[in-house]
Amino acid sequence: MTNISRALAVSLLSGAFLLTATGAFAQDSTTPPTTATRPATPDQTSLPNANAPPASTTQTTGQHNTDPKIREMNQKEKDKVERQGK
Repeated sequence: MTNISRALAVSLLSGAFLLTATGAFAQDSTTPPTTATRPATPDQTSLPNANAPPASTTQTTGQHNTDPKIREMNQKEKDKVERQGK
């Protein structure tokens, strides 16, 4: 039993030593410059898409014309919610 505890202690101590030793050697002693330069003009300019359809205020993105039966069902449900609540 003593051999197991000694082996455990040796492995823990050697692991801790290796972690601290590699941590000390892994640090870089050079520091980055304190001044930074920014680009004067943007690299890309945005242009409107000439092939795009004109903007519409009547139809939102992804909206399509629904079947009259579906519109009727939706209107009935809206009326029901207004009368009875959820």
